[in-house]
Amino acid sequence: MNHILLHTPEGVRDIYGKEYARKLFIEDCLRNKLVSYGYEDIQTPTFEYFDVFSKEIGTTPSKDLYKFFDKEGNTLVLRPDFTPSIARCAAKYFCEESVPVRCCYMGNTFINTSSLQGKLKEVTQIGGELIGDGSVEADAEMINLVIESLLHTGLDHFQVSIGQVEYFKGICEEAGLDEDTELSLREYISAKNYYAAENLLQESGVLQEYCGQLLNTTNLFGGIEEIKEAGKNIRNKRAQDAIARLERLYGVLKLYGNEKYVSFDLGMLSKYRYYTGIIFKAYTHGIGDAIAKGGRYDSLLSHFGKEAPAVGFVAVVDDILEALSRQKIQIPLSLEKQILTYTDGDYTEVLKKAQMLRSSGMAVEMRRKEPKA
Repeated sequence: MNHILLHTPEGVRDIYGKEYARKLFIEDCLRNKLVSYGYEDIQTPTFEYFDVFSKEIGTTPSKDLYKFFDKEGNTLVLRPDFTPSIARCAAKYFCEESVPVRCCYMGNTFINTSSLQGKLKEVTQIGGELIGDGSVEADAEMINLVIESLLHTGLDHFQVSIGQVEYFKGICEEAGLDEDTELSLREYISAKNYYAAENLLQESGVLQEYCGQLLNTTNLFGGIEEIKEAGKNIRNKRAQDAIARLERLYGVLKLYGNEKYVSFDLGMLSKYRYYTGIIFKAYTHGIGDAIAKGGRYDSLLSHFGKEAPAVGFVAVVDDILEALSRQKIQIPLSLEKQILTYTDGDYTEVLKKAQMLRSSGMAVEMRRKEPKA
C-alpha cells in the first residue's frame, strides 16, 4: 500500500499564511531599498552548468552542490551562490557596457550539506551587484546598502564586520605560501583555529616573522584605530595598501552617517576564493550566521570573458525573518481580510459589496453560509 508523503526532505520547509506574508514583506523592504539606489532587477536560472561553479571559480565545493544531468549528458547544478551566475550573465549581456551596471535579484539557493546544525539547505536571498566600478566609493555604497536595507526591515541592533582579503594575501605572497596552503590557512584563520593554523605554518617551513604576522590576523579586529595600528606594524606593500583602502572606506562611510554599524576584522576570510578586496558580513542578536554578506570580486567576470571590477552583497531573507522573530520586532502586515457570508438569496447583493470593498483596497473573502442543521 502506497502512503502519501506529507513531510518535506531534511533541510527544506513549507511556509504559508502569516509567516509567508511576513517573508514577502521583508523581501519587498530589501528590494525597494536596492531599487531606490538605481539597481535594476535581473533574473538568472535556478540551475546552471557545473562549470559556472567550478573549483577554478572559487565558490561552493563540488561535494556541497546538488548535481544532475540533462539529456545531452551535461552536468548541471542548482545554484548554491548567486554571484557567479550574475557574473556570467553580466559578461554575456553587458560585455560592451562602459558605464557601471547596477543589478539586483531575488531567488533561492541550494547547498547540499550534511552538517546542517539547524541550517536550511534551501534559502531565499536578495542581493545587489555593482559591476564596472572599482572605487572605494562603490565599496562604501554596497556596505551602506546593507546597513540601510537591514534598518528598513526593522532591525536596529546589528553590526557589519569588514575585512580585507588583500591584507592576508600580501603576507602569504611574501611568505612564499602555495595556493593550497594559503586556502587551508584561510579556513583555519577564518574559524579562529589558532593552533591548526600554527601547525600548518610550521609544517610548511614558513619563516617565524611571517608566521607571527599571519597568526596575528586573528587578533586584528575592532574600530578603525585598531586597523590603523595594524598598518603601522606591517612592512608588506600589498597589506599596507589594503589597510589604506579600509581607512578611505571608513571616511566615505562616515559621509553616509552609518559608521556606528561598522567594525573591522582582518582575520575574517571568506570561503569563497573569488573575493579580491573588501569582504563583509552583517551579524545580529539571535542568529549565529551572517544575515548579509558580500565583498569585492574584481577577477570573477574575467572567467566569463569580461574584464571588469565588481562588488556586491546578498541578504539571507530566512535568517532576517528569524532575527526579527527572536528580537520580538513586529512586522506590519497588511490589513486583515474581511469575511462576508452569503446565501443563495443574497449572493448578488453580497458580491456587489465585496467588489466595492476590494476596489477600495480591502481584502475580502466570501463564504457560503451553511444552513443550520
